[in-house]
Amino acid sequence: MVKIIASCLSLTLTILILLYMSLSTTEAVDLSKYSTDGLVLNYTVSQDAGTKVSAKASEDGYEAFTPYLGKSFVGFKEALAFKESGGNYFTVNTYGYLGKYQFGKETLGLIGVKNIQQFLKNPKLQEKAFIANAQRNKWILRRDINNFVGKRINGVVVTESGILAAAHLAGPGSVKKYLRSYGLDNFADGYGTTVAYYMKRFSGYDTSFLKANKKAKVNSI
Repeated sequence: MVKIIASCLSLTLTILILLYMSLSTTEAVDLSKYSTDGLVLNYTVSQDAGTKVSAKASEDGYEAFTPYLGKSFVGFKEALAFKESGGNYFTVNTYGYLGKYQFGKETLGLIGVKNIQQFLKNPKLQEKAFIANAQRNKWILRRDINNFVGKRINGVVVTESGILAAAHLAGPGSVKKYLRSYGLDNFADGYGTTVAYYMKRFSGYDTSFLKANKKAKVNSI
């Protein structure tokens, strides 16, 4: 019996000592001894990391931005805008083309924009103008889209997005000439950018969001 009591007291004493030691430790960690020299701390995620993004287009032009828009419609218009102006809503180039998508005054008139200065100050209107112009071009080029998509011209497979991008650059008439001449009539703008280049650069995007509309317009301001 005495041995059992002694054993219990010894165990209790040991536990108390351990608790006291764990609670009474006051030693501070000296962070000066630690260094991040030589460590790679700037991590990034590659666009090729298998990221899938679903981006829904809006006529307001205020889609949620994602790091990788892929071949979505939003990806299409943002890539085109970056090529045209670097995405700058308020720029005017040396030929007088305006805004994020570099519209000419004549084209703006066709889709209902009358006040050029107000247009340049209004990002929402510029987004609507892009949609309206693309819908109008899609209607004008509807037969060419049906006849040429999937064919190869100048080594590039023709796609609807390539056709619409080229129409934005050069107008639908120039795209018709390019397609129907099988690439021989290759319009170039004032900076030397050709229909063929846009057909290749903007190939394969999803432009099904756009509905062909002969009378597509924005509200005039």
